[in-house]
Parts: sequence; C-alpha cells; structure tokens
Amino acid sequence: MFRFLFAVSFSVICTVSAAQASDAVIGLWKTEPDRKKLTSHIEIRECGVKICGKVMEAFDVYGKSVKTRNVGRELFWDVEDLGSGNYGNGTVFVPLLNVKASASMKLAGNTLKVTGCKGKICDGQTWTRLK
Repeated sequence: MFRFLFAVSFSVICTVSAAQASDAVIGLWKTEPDRKKLTSHIEIRECGVKICGKVMEAFDVYGKSVKTRNVGRELFWDVEDLGSGNYGNGTVFVPLLNVKASASMKLAGNTLKVTGCKGKICDGQTWTRLK
C-alpha cells in the first residue's frame, strides 16, 4: 500500500511540476521584425502536454495591424518542456521560407530565444513577453 501511495504521490508531484515549468513560457510574445519589417504577436499555449504557438496579429513598421496569410496560423507545435527554461523537440514553420524546421527555445525572464534548424542551418529571433 505504501508503494502505491508513494507512486501516486510522486506522479502527481511530477505532473504538477511539469505544468508549472511550462507555465513560464505560456503567454503572449512579440517577435522581432522579420525581413518584411513586420512584427507579430504569438500566443504560446499548452497543447496537451506539449507547447504550441499561433500568430495572433501582425503589425507594420508604424505599429498598424495588418492582415497577412499567417495570422491565425500555427507557428510551432509539439515543443517539449526540457526543464531549466529550455524547450525543444518540436516543429516550427518559417513563413518567409515556407519551410518546417526543428524548433527549440530558451526562456530567460521576459525574453525567449526561438530557433529553427533545418539540417545544420539554424536561424532564430529573440521575442519579448507582452503578457
């Protein structure tokens, strides 16, 4: 009986800890300007036990909201919380290149370094937390 209670307690603690860790990245983030000088707001949320992100809105250089084909699109999915502010093992869609790549992220306070790698070629941005 003790082993059963220990196993259940340990399982609950691990589940709560994982949820709390991934909560750190959950929220609304602002991207750096892309090659077209547009910035976007990305909503990062839990998708089951993993993390995903969707383009919520895009803005021109003057801060005016603009319509693009990427608004409403999933930008990344299946990203795992690896602990210590590291996230990875997911997929990111790179709209300007129309390419899917391996996704990783590093959280440091209110900044998130987002990286996509296709083979040995990697590129990324640093995003700023809005909410």
